[in-house]
Amino acid sequence: MLRLENVSSQYEDRAVVLRGVSLKVVKGEIACLLGSNGAGKTTLMRTIVNILRPLQGHIFLEDVRIDQLKTHQIIKLGISVVPEGRRIFPNFTVFENLRVGSFLESDQKVIHENMGEVFKIFPILKDRIFQYGITLSGGEQAMLAIARALMAKPKVLLLDEPSLGLAPVLVKEFFSVIKRINEEGTTILLVEQNARKALSVASRGYVLQKGRIVAEGTSKELRHSETLRSAYLKG
Repeated sequence: MLRLENVSSQYEDRAVVLRGVSLKVVKGEIACLLGSNGAGKTTLMRTIVNILRPLQGHIFLEDVRIDQLKTHQIIKLGISVVPEGRRIFPNFTVFENLRVGSFLESDQKVIHENMGEVFKIFPILKDRIFQYGITLSGGEQAMLAIARALMAKPKVLLLDEPSLGLAPVLVKEFFSVIKRINEEGTTILLVEQNARKALSVASRGYVLQKGRIVAEGTSKELRHSETLRSAYLKG
């Protein structure tokens, strides 16, 4: 479903951040990308949707090469992103935030149906539909960020640190939700520092260290990986 081949990228006036990254996400699975702060996880997410243009390598969604497309074109092909820190629109209502998530859809009936589906996953958002984003709790904002991404009915959902800043009881709930979204047909690439939780829902994963993939395997293999432990200790 999603494939990166030897991808490198960097920010302006900075050293290369990603160095020859190759990975794949198979249709219907949850794959996770693990690594400590500064490993390059968020950079990889931005590179996939061409917020950051790759220096080299190719990126494919199914069989379509997307690394030369503009971000909105990539979104239209079927990738949605839940960015690190959620980044909802604080002065928009819940309804308005969700409407932004379906900006490519003009059919009001379809928009209404999609909104009904996300309310089944996050019923609290229906109760908050006319509240401004800034008035929501941290957990509700995290729900809204995922719901907004789902409004586009993506083939692939990129989740960047969805558990960051959440209370432990909410973290458990969110990983259950991620599993449910996947079971309903959405392929997921999950970027996480919480390796234990990520590996509990993912079928396999990759370990990123200093911009390079240093280990990959099934969730079971990575749970016992010395390389994974080393990556978290050394960054």
